[in-house]
Amino acid sequence: MTKRNVLLIVVDQWRADHVPYLGASHLRTPNLDRLCRAGVTFRNHVTTCVPCGPARASLHTGLYLMNHRQVQNWIPLDARHTTLPRAVRACGLDPALIGYTTTVPDPRTTSPNDPRFQNLGDMMEGWRPVGAFGPGQEYYFGWLAQKGYKLPKNREEIWLPEGEDAVPGATTRPARIPKELSDSFFFTEKALEYLKGRDGKPFFLHLGYYRPHPPFVVSAPYHDMYRAQNMPRPVRAATPQAEAAQHPLLGHYLDHTRQASFFTGAEGMIAGMDEATVAQMRATYCGMIAEVDDNIGRVLDYLEATDQMKDTLIVFTSDHGEQLGDHYLAGKLGYHDESFRIPLVIVDPDAPEQAGRIEEAPTESIDLMPTMIDWLGGELPRACDGRSLRALVHDAKPADWRTELHYEYDFRDTFHSRAEGALGLAMDDCTLLVVQDARWKYVHFTALQPLLFDLAADPGQFHNLADDPGHADIVRQYAQKALSWRMAHADRTLTHYRATPNGLERRSPSAQGESA
Repeated sequence: MTKRNVLLIVVDQWRADHVPYLGASHLRTPNLDRLCRAGVTFRNHVTTCVPCGPARASLHTGLYLMNHRQVQNWIPLDARHTTLPRAVRACGLDPALIGYTTTVPDPRTTSPNDPRFQNLGDMMEGWRPVGAFGPGQEYYFGWLAQKGYKLPKNREEIWLPEGEDAVPGATTRPARIPKELSDSFFFTEKALEYLKGRDGKPFFLHLGYYRPHPPFVVSAPYHDMYRAQNMPRPVRAATPQAEAAQHPLLGHYLDHTRQASFFTGAEGMIAGMDEATVAQMRATYCGMIAEVDDNIGRVLDYLEATDQMKDTLIVFTSDHGEQLGDHYLAGKLGYHDESFRIPLVIVDPDAPEQAGRIEEAPTESIDLMPTMIDWLGGELPRACDGRSLRALVHDAKPADWRTELHYEYDFRDTFHSRAEGALGLAMDDCTLLVVQDARWKYVHFTALQPLLFDLAADPGQFHNLADDPGHADIVRQYAQKALSWRMAHADRTLTHYRATPNGLERRSPSAQGESA
């Protein structure tokens, strides 16, 4: 069999409208462009859930949130699920991890005293960590110390702006850490060490980058690479109060999302940031993207220099998006497109004739695990909700491909957000589901009022039509779509088996109309 490598690049918090190949003219990413020119770029791609832990669980299991049930960063992932690293091992490769997966272990498989339960999330079992950025970032901080960098007592202060007089918040000042010692540089160094150590042997490498995740500060020269006045203006209503009137959940986040979560030491609420401050935040965000792009280029250069590109499937994506001031929000939360729409580029050496093409079909993060296992010739678990994208990469869309995007969010209480009591909900009622196509976006809540947006007339999603009698039929249609989607994707791990007079039978998932 031909040698098969996989390079999975997962950045953190890179939103879909920051891809120059798809029209983001305010940004320059020569190495992402390089991937886009070599492969297929997906215009209509979403993560099926946020934040980090749930999003990565969907990416690594091919399951919707309703099935894998790691509904928040602090919630364990059920050990019964077939994960990407386990499936890769079944293909005969030893999958390596640089970065993190934000995974809490199944408490039934270990002791309550396991120190992993003291953390936001740890490494998903099955990966071989070769450049971890796990809880405490001790590997990264140890690397800095080994390089001779004098760490402050509070190590996270390396991400403060330069200068003792720096005011916390959106700033034009660079980070205190130089670019040669940044976390992006650290991940890249570990990737090159690993690849050089493989010396041409087959590999599966998850290369994770922490940026452009907050805190919003970046090393020189990236800190002033972009000007605030050149940034696109935020998409938001005239006032936070007008925005909050749309839905109780949105109102809760506008009242409780603090700047300190995005700028080390800052005070005040994100909703209180004026347009100039938002513009500077966006300029810094673009600088963070530029730093990641430069570092990805170093890895691509090595693969090209060693003639390994011809054997390597490259998948570039993000775990989720970033509100970045749109709708007076920051982070990844709620139901807005900015949190869920993410980049996806796939470079498949088996499809050189498709290089540079843009694919418009709706795709979801659950499709990536089956795509990579398909490339490696492995067998997908029956429970997998996603579908391989290789047919789309080869410009051969299946006739039964999905026509809508689907994504979910669970807003139960966490350590930094307390929506349950504020909204008067029980823990398991804090859920929403989105069904979205080119025209309509329907948001269904378990225990709160729904939302409906006409995307043709209202692309900014300011006008809720769910209570309009004239749109009652649309609400009904999309509520039925949501119900049918959930029914079709209910857990089916064992539903293709059946007992018969002749013993156990295993049916093909595509079989129809067989008599018992």
